[in-house]
Amino acid sequence: MLSEFSLIDRYFARRESAPTPRHRDEAARPLGIGDDCALIAPPPGHQLAISTDMLVEGRHFFPDVDPRAIGHKALAVNLSDLGAMGATPHAFTLALALLRAEESWLAAFSDGLFALAERFDCALIGGDTTSGPLNMCITVFGDVPHHAALRRDAARPGDDIYVSGLLGDARAGLGMLLGEWRAPDHDASAQWRRALEWPEPRVELGVALRGVAHAALDISDGLAGDLMHILRRSNVRAIVDADAVPCSDALRALPDAARRQCALAGGDDYELCFTAPASARATLAEIGERVGVPLTRIGTIETGAPAIDWRDKEGAPLSLTLQGFDHFHAD
Repeated sequence: MLSEFSLIDRYFARRESAPTPRHRDEAARPLGIGDDCALIAPPPGHQLAISTDMLVEGRHFFPDVDPRAIGHKALAVNLSDLGAMGATPHAFTLALALLRAEESWLAAFSDGLFALAERFDCALIGGDTTSGPLNMCITVFGDVPHHAALRRDAARPGDDIYVSGLLGDARAGLGMLLGEWRAPDHDASAQWRRALEWPEPRVELGVALRGVAHAALDISDGLAGDLMHILRRSNVRAIVDADAVPCSDALRALPDAARRQCALAGGDDYELCFTAPASARATLAEIGERVGVPLTRIGTIETGAPAIDWRDKEGAPLSLTLQGFDHFHAD
């Protein structure tokens, strides 16, 4: 039977030497596992960017999900928040509750976690373990140059509204697993499930958007709800072409109502939604090509009370009742 400290030593402390970003000098390297507190410092002229997210079994993932995917997603959703702010990952902490310390589960979970951490040079610097219902809480630390962070309160009238990647496949995957609909074929099923369980944080894109985009956030609870955060914080309204919102061919195979629900309000996409001046269109096309992520212009920001005016591809108004995911008001 693994003890708390042997569990940490075997599956987590062995990775404390994970590389940190190459531009940092020795003074900025974190002091991690092994002391009562971790010590971190951003490079000169930078601010720390900090975010926390929790994943709970039965709420954020099913019991039969590959633990490698759980480890990946636990960190990915936090790295996504850094990407939304234009921050570079630095380090993270992990608090983990387990019903049982199963070695095969821990080995796979830590493999998924650290495979992503090493891709982004993000070091595990501390945390906690305890017995309890399966859940994990990660706090991630990044840095961003002073006055360069992408915020929610900076959208301006006349801005274009963009989203990265494709929206809706994760919600389609959840609906498939819940029996709400069937995937059109095996490839679509695999695509939807991967979108749900293996999200890709858009860190490189977020960094590239510094100085170009005005406002930004990541789409974790659905475009309809998350875009409203920008509108409320910036005190503006949006006109959005619902048919311009990018989605996969597999998602387009669903009936229109289901497709729109997934793409516009589904959640778990972890793509970026941002606003930028029309003068930046050529620059954004170059950024999208450079980072390998398609960027789609879906609407505009206007003056007015915060609201989303949904239109179809012909510009005709759509009567849509959409809201983002709410952990305390979800079925």
